[in-house]
Amino acid sequence: MGLQVYSGTANPALAAEIAARLGVPLGRRILGRFADGETHVQIQESVRGEDVYVVQSTCPPVNEHLMDLLIMIDAFRRAAAGRINAVIPYFGYSRQEKKSTGREPITARLVADLLTTAGANRVVSIDLHTPAIQGFFDIWMDHLTAVPLLSAYLAARPGPNTVVVAPDVGRAKMADRYAQALHVPLVVMHKRRPRPDVAVVKAVVGDVRDTSPIVIDDMIATGGTVEECVEALVAEGARPDVRVAIVHPLLVDGAVERLRHPAIGEVVVTDTVPVPPEKRLANLTVLTVADLLAETIRRLHENRSISELFAPVAPAYPV
Repeated sequence: MGLQVYSGTANPALAAEIAARLGVPLGRRILGRFADGETHVQIQESVRGEDVYVVQSTCPPVNEHLMDLLIMIDAFRRAAAGRINAVIPYFGYSRQEKKSTGREPITARLVADLLTTAGANRVVSIDLHTPAIQGFFDIWMDHLTAVPLLSAYLAARPGPNTVVVAPDVGRAKMADRYAQALHVPLVVMHKRRPRPDVAVVKAVVGDVRDTSPIVIDDMIATGGTVEECVEALVAEGARPDVRVAIVHPLLVDGAVERLRHPAIGEVVVTDTVPVPPEKRLANLTVLTVADLLAETIRRLHENRSISELFAPVAPAYPV
């Protein structure tokens, strides 16, 4: 069974980097639009019996990228691919993984079902909004993490009296992994959301006076949470040189302007979501996950352990 890598429309540069590291060419395909906006896909390689990896984040425009992915998977299934692997560095529709109030959908489960129905045999993703989403899949699901990549970068550039800050209780476990890797204290923000995409910090749990905070999160959409956290930290006596470490840089609806906050010294993100030139701030650092995904694909193709990738830094990480 040969290995083939294909790119969706969301992040072709990342897919090309992954293919280059694997020493294989990107598979040829046509992906366009009919006059009414419907997606048209044609695979231009023979994939019969092949181990196919489709790289496609479901980032904005989310619905378009999700449909592109589903239609590509269907095309591979109908072309008799041996194994179809959806590599989704950023898994969209993950914020609704449970019903918070009555009469709400559980979109994370819906997307998992759609991927399965389309014909995917496996899904690979990085830092899901909630790890429990793994349990929504009836097919293989490998949940990777970019925390070692980000924490290694931060550890190589230590600040004076550093603390790691979780923006809310939901990110506390993720923040604790950063704190352990950097050997620094953990601070947790008490946050409430009066409405979707609006965050209000109510309290800072921990001493941040004269510290250099690192605010972590899995994604940054509007940047409202980060802005609230930074202002609360500075008000509590933290140094006005806050670093922000985020895995998925969605950067929508004024996020870039909020990240220009004078108390933010550096923003570190990954390329699970592409960052266009107009959103690349002077203090923005983008780390690539191409090595992580390429090695994961290599190990999956060879039926080798994925957990070994994280053993040096996170021996208990559940892959």
